[in-house]
Amino acid sequence: MIKIDMNSPEFIAEMEKTVKFTDKVNAQFGWVYNPQEEVNEGVQMGLARNKMMYGKRFCPCFMVEEVDGKARSVDDRICPCKPAIEHEIPDEGKCHCGIFCTPEFAAQQRIEMGMEEAAHTHSRGLTQEECEALVNKSELDGDELVALLEARSLGMVDFTIVDVREHMEWQMGHIKGADKLVPTSSFFQTLDQAGLAKDENILVYCHVGSRSAHVARILADMGYTKISNLTHGIVSYPGEIER
Repeated sequence: MIKIDMNSPEFIAEMEKTVKFTDKVNAQFGWVYNPQEEVNEGVQMGLARNKMMYGKRFCPCFMVEEVDGKARSVDDRICPCKPAIEHEIPDEGKCHCGIFCTPEFAAQQRIEMGMEEAAHTHSRGLTQEECEALVNKSELDGDELVALLEARSLGMVDFTIVDVREHMEWQMGHIKGADKLVPTSSFFQTLDQAGLAKDENILVYCHVGSRSAHVARILADMGYTKISNLTHGIVSYPGEIER
């Protein structure tokens, strides 16, 4: 195994060349860097390492093998690779390694990064953009729900919280602000009574997140389009519980 000293003058020089190379790739295709700088640095280091070891900037996310005495990677992934240019970036907004993004994807990532920080550190309230991004996540944690409930109380976002536990569990304690009780034991009958619209934002929760995850899948199959699940249930919820 070839070991490369990342503090060596050779590697530092190759890193400088690699950064200029990735700058040029972005300029050529109209892409931008990932807002998460550690992603970019990690990929650039991998590209520099591969250039020193194999003479080519193979994508660092893919294994490099020796075939007939020559180095090759899976799908011939040499940066900027053909799958990224033709499919990954146009379809998903970023390449497999994550360093190259469309401007639109990067802008959305910045919103989500700010949203995550605000929700988990409570350093400030959510912005309107962050509310919309957060309420559209398929999985939410307790901090994120607390932030959304605060935003809902200010009229910034609208959603319905559905508890899918049983009635006795609800009586023992439920999330303050929960709107509907639709127990899984009488799910379809109670769902009709709840009168939920198929295009409204619905957040489901249970005790630890397993029943509600199952309910979320059922609702999606029934044509409900905006379903979120409280991933670890009420046991992980740090907000106010009503009894």
